[in-house]
Amino acid sequence: MGEIAIEVDGLRKSYDGVEAVRGLSFGVERGEVFGLLGPNGAGKTTTVEILEGYRERSAGEVRVLGHDPQVRDRELQQRVGIVLQSCGFYPRLTVREAVEHMAKAYPRPRDPRETIDLVGLGEKADARSNKLSGGQRRRLDLALALVGDPELVFLDEPTTGFDPAARRAAWGVIDTLKDLGKTVLLTTHYLDEAQALADRVAIVKDGAMVAEGPPSDLGPSSAGYRVSYLAGGRRVEHQTDDPTDLLHRLTGDAIARGEPLEGLEVARPTLEDVYLELTESARCDVEQEPRQR
Repeated sequence: MGEIAIEVDGLRKSYDGVEAVRGLSFGVERGEVFGLLGPNGAGKTTTVEILEGYRERSAGEVRVLGHDPQVRDRELQQRVGIVLQSCGFYPRLTVREAVEHMAKAYPRPRDPRETIDLVGLGEKADARSNKLSGGQRRRLDLALALVGDPELVFLDEPTTGFDPAARRAAWGVIDTLKDLGKTVLLTTHYLDEAQALADRVAIVKDGAMVAEGPPSDLGPSSAGYRVSYLAGGRRVEHQTDDPTDLLHRLTGDAIARGEPLEGLEVARPTLEDVYLELTESARCDVEQEPRQR
């Protein structure tokens, strides 16, 4: 593993005796995009708020860029950018005024105009914040997080409210952050987004970790290839670890019959398939004793 930007060891958070986060441990390397995934109530927002320094932990160790975020020291704040789930700013400021104002809080900010262009708001630079669409406001939130030229960026549901074209544009911005060597911690409910952007993901359920790794390496119990085709007007599906022999037999039989093999598809489980199976099966698993440190 390379140099660590975020280190979480045995993190716990309780509210009135109920544990929302139960012994989470993971690390985020510098320069990677790390996705934190889970259904509502999984504990991921609480975890991110602890990492950002907005919430105190009940137990465990947390280091962000070598600092304890709970201390809220100025040096760490200047090295981190944050896009919250819902963010607000002075509504009557223009986009340019808002970004320029935020830039003054940092010792070495990015050029505000460059930052506005980076998030795709160049044509709206003189528009007032309260006149922007929902997707445009999220782009402004992103610009406000990036103008300080942070080493680490927290993106909490960054494309909520975006249309498909705007989402793809935002993905390009996140790819650019990675190209610039930034570290990104991403939470999202769009699993195609996590699959497209994240180097690694952690899936949490009921405050506990149920899977961690590169999206392409995660697999449920039904992992493998799905081979399907149309026969008699209905879709027939097979699951196999190696489709080579199966495809050979299916195509050979079709050729022998002199019939086309219609609608032939070969696919592997997507991150969404993995997520749905793991979070559903984890309902009982996480009731076991928490992992010991």
